[in-house]
Amino acid sequence: MFRINDVVVYGSQGVCDIVGINEQKVNGAIRNYYVLKPKNDKGATFYVPTWNEKAWGKMRKVMTKEDVNALIDSMPGKKTTWIANENERKEAYRKTLASGDQAAIISMVQALFLHKKQREAEGKRLHMSDEYFMKDAEQILYNEWQYVLNVDKAGLMAYIFDRIEGK
Repeated sequence: MFRINDVVVYGSQGVCDIVGINEQKVNGAIRNYYVLKPKNDKGATFYVPTWNEKAWGKMRKVMTKEDVNALIDSMPGKKTTWIANENERKEAYRKTLASGDQAAIISMVQALFLHKKQREAEGKRLHMSDEYFMKDAEQILYNEWQYVLNVDKAGLMAYIFDRIEGK
């Protein structure tokens, strides 16, 4: 379980502080909820039921710097597969984003990036839905990585490229 002051990633919402565990009366029963404050949106608050494993199962501790570095180091050798059928691709990408699996999200971003380069070489643009998936995936990765590495987006990109080129 989690404690007050833990820093977690909550689904696609990003890095959050657990600022409290509140009791609320729901349908006559007293229930406990984790109170989460996203680091990138101070005005938002999420209430995650402590008694609902599916809900709090979307929470996890933030990665360590070593974990982030291992994922970055794995990027150059990672094989990607493009899903040609647009409907199948959309469904697969929705599931990937919902899973929060960083390695799968990296593979997704790489596949989208390579496809985008191919489309640009043909004088075409990436499909709008693919652009949205790429943006959402990058946001999920970068939100946590920026926090862990204590850098802004420009610093993160420089860090990633320096690390990959150093290998």
